[in-house]
Amino acid sequence: MDIRKIYTDCGALLEGHFLLSSGNHSNFYLQSAKVLEEPKIAEKLAQALAQEIQKAKLGAETICSPALGGILAGYELARALGVRFIFTERVQGAMVLRRGFSVKEGEKILICEDIITTGGSAMEAKTCVESLGAKVVGFASLANRGICERGLKPTHKGACKLPNLPFFALADFNFEMYPPETCPLCQHSKPIKPGSRGN
Repeated sequence: MDIRKIYTDCGALLEGHFLLSSGNHSNFYLQSAKVLEEPKIAEKLAQALAQEIQKAKLGAETICSPALGGILAGYELARALGVRFIFTERVQGAMVLRRGFSVKEGEKILICEDIITTGGSAMEAKTCVESLGAKVVGFASLANRGICERGLKPTHKGACKLPNLPFFALADFNFEMYPPETCPLCQHSKPIKPGSRGN
């Protein structure tokens, strides 16, 4: 499956000057909402991701996504795996479980995002559900910005915030990223933030 082509065909691979959720700048941005607005494509991607996860035999009982960006990807993945779906959301800056959602002691949870850059939001969701007694067994995303290592036994380094738990993604998008203080794109334009925490 050519994930880059799917993103390009859906108008989800944007080129310009962007401010990422991590605070870094990039000349490329992945807008997964443009891919996930087509249910048949979302289903196809989730099924492909589910196949990789099933091979690993992690025994995940529930998929949890951080709102807002991860909700559609997580829901479709849960549907493909035949498991429950919940999501966390920010309240006064902290990720919490609301809307009647709960977890059981020792419940095996897989955290799913649409895109993982450094894994910051995924880690907030992990902290939230584990504080309630659940056990996170891995992470998944449709696309990976290439900072975190994919696989069953990753060894994360540098800016990646994920622990060394299994991480599944359909493709790596290794775009150049720049700290704002040294971004060469800033010489010609101001960054825009098209993601869920921006406009």
